[in-house]
Amino acid sequence: MKKIYSRAISMLAAIAMVCTVITTISVPVQAESSLPLTVEAEACTLGSGVTVATDVYGTKYPGYSGAGFAWVTNAGPITLKVNVPENAMYELKTRCWMYLGAIDETRLQSVSVNGKKIGDFYIPNKGQWIDYSFGFFYLEKGTATIEIGSSGSWGYIIYDTITFDYADMPDLNIEPTLCDPKATAETKSLMKYLTSVYGKSVISGQQEIYGSGHDGNYEYEFDYIYNKTGKYPAIRGFDFMNYNPLYGWEDGTTDRIIEWVKERGGIATACWHINIPQDFTSYKLGEAVDWQKCTYKPTSSFKTANCLDSSTKEYAYLMAAIDDLAEQLLILQEANVPVILRPFHEAEGYNNIDGSGAWFWWGSSGAEAFKGLWKLLYNTLTEKYGLHNLIWEVNLYTYANSLQWYPGDNYVDIVAYDKYEGSPTNWGTSAATSLFLSLVNYTNDTKMVAMSENDVIPDIKNIINEGAWWLYFCPWYSEYLIDRNDPVLLKTIYNSDKVITLDELPEDLYNFVVPSTRLIGDVNLDGNFDAIDFGLLKSYLLGVNTVSIDLTNADVDGSGNIDALDFALMKQKLLGIIDKFPADK
Repeated sequence: MKKIYSRAISMLAAIAMVCTVITTISVPVQAESSLPLTVEAEACTLGSGVTVATDVYGTKYPGYSGAGFAWVTNAGPITLKVNVPENAMYELKTRCWMYLGAIDETRLQSVSVNGKKIGDFYIPNKGQWIDYSFGFFYLEKGTATIEIGSSGSWGYIIYDTITFDYADMPDLNIEPTLCDPKATAETKSLMKYLTSVYGKSVISGQQEIYGSGHDGNYEYEFDYIYNKTGKYPAIRGFDFMNYNPLYGWEDGTTDRIIEWVKERGGIATACWHINIPQDFTSYKLGEAVDWQKCTYKPTSSFKTANCLDSSTKEYAYLMAAIDDLAEQLLILQEANVPVILRPFHEAEGYNNIDGSGAWFWWGSSGAEAFKGLWKLLYNTLTEKYGLHNLIWEVNLYTYANSLQWYPGDNYVDIVAYDKYEGSPTNWGTSAATSLFLSLVNYTNDTKMVAMSENDVIPDIKNIINEGAWWLYFCPWYSEYLIDRNDPVLLKTIYNSDKVITLDELPEDLYNFVVPSTRLIGDVNLDGNFDAIDFGLLKSYLLGVNTVSIDLTNADVDGSGNIDALDFALMKQKLLGIIDKFPADK
């Protein structure tokens, strides 16, 4: 501890020699109950890694307010205490300048509230002061301590002001319009259902094991969930991995998708761990390759960018692989089975924009090549093969330049995130709201956002409180489900009235009609059926009604006429003699 203290003193002494130091305030800024609240960053409590200054190593950064700015030389932190007026979602924003490196290079800042980390944020260098949001988070009424630049941060950012305010939450009201204008009727129907529940409930899901894992028992995870909760997930995750030009073999995936959708009434989603030969240079197109000599990881001999050049061997191989995939998807289309397709998943990897941080080969040539690859697959499947039973789902992350990996609204229906502990944050059972809202903002709240893979399932209580309405969750198989989820919480989640399970999917899911939101009997349109509506209908029938009524809602027997029978049925329902009107469907 003494060594750390001495080093800190030495560093501050050095800084004092090369910048103009104003002061360091040690008394926390306390917010009033009224919001928004904007305070000077230098007026907050500043940690040993923060100095109040007007220049950095002699370089001026004009345009700041107040007497100076808070210069975070390493982790920080900058601490602000606020009075939280009510249980609600709030937003933390700042006016800041990340001054290191080239334009768009980033520095990480971690933010904590009441000692709990809410997320990691990568602030970009824009060569000027910028307004930056640390996202939305749920707080309960009382006093909250906010730390910017908590443990794990990289620093080297200057802060002008800090703003705390209510969060402006998104509507999550998505149009059921698919990116494929020729989508099949069943696919359109599924999209209608997904958009109708999005923002109100979360659909449960589970990935099945692929290959011959669990000794060929593909029901292992599903039986586990049922034994622990009494429920089955509504969505089942599949993988077309073993349909490939190398070692490809029939593992029954397509048949299981048909059985899950047609016989069990569920929803299917599928990824595609498409393999390439580890040694692509010596590979001859069409030859068999043992699976142990194949990979879906980047390999130096396979140039992903070449997939976009029709004269290359990479392109020819990709077309052969797509043909194998299309063969299975056509079987599903002929069976009237739609699929949420998530190809080329997790392409960003560690988000080096040139692809050097990619986990899989399809991201190894960078963002632009990936987008070209995505569009090539989309156009090939829809145009060459006439496949229109697909809901297109793309994986994105929340790095500063993640949006550069987005293929575009015309090629995407759902934006998804794969959430695992330690990559890079340990989320636990939190709703991961900052992730969710960042993804929502990528498309200006025009696409649904899903948790397409995960280990720990968010506690539904947190999802409700924070409005982080992920379309669905879908744990990976084996230990990701079984070892990382508390069985007691799993049962609570699966039995919540806000979590949709297999038995709760509509019987007409693939011929789905969005239910009417109107309330039969509510003739004054106040959202309730009560004695006031009964009195208004009586006045209407007697011809003395001076207040307009909704005639559609007044027709409670569904006859097309407003008469004494409607009046009688209203009376019966008010008295509890009947539970619903004949017009209620």
